[in-house]
Amino acid sequence: MIPEIISIDLQVTETEKTTKTYKLSEKKIQGHTYKLEALKQAIYKVLNTEKYEYPIYSFSYGVELESLIGKDSDYVQVELKRRIEECLLQDERIEYVDNFNFSIKDDEMLCTFDVNSIYGEIKITRGVAI
Repeated sequence: MIPEIISIDLQVTETEKTTKTYKLSEKKIQGHTYKLEALKQAIYKVLNTEKYEYPIYSFSYGVELESLIGKDSDYVQVELKRRIEECLLQDERIEYVDNFNFSIKDDEMLCTFDVNSIYGEIKITRGVAI
């Protein structure tokens, strides 16, 4: 007896990332946040999560910064820009990332840039020890 093949027609639809999420403060989760503030929170989280470090996140989540520690400042500048763009542009709410500026303060390279999103523009600063 040959098994009968059953055909299943699945329709997959893409969904936009939520614009409503729990609001994180320094010590607790309290209430909700929406749109631009929710996106700022998402950017903060992804830029402060080391890529490949936590099994709860997929390998595409986070930014790989630890490997830049102690490297030449010119190399860090180029890689930091690339890695930040790669990390943030996965979020469909973000249209582009530009206006990168770098400065060195003590043993840290500070990177300031603009995130242009469907909700407006956000100025972000992220540092890496060099």
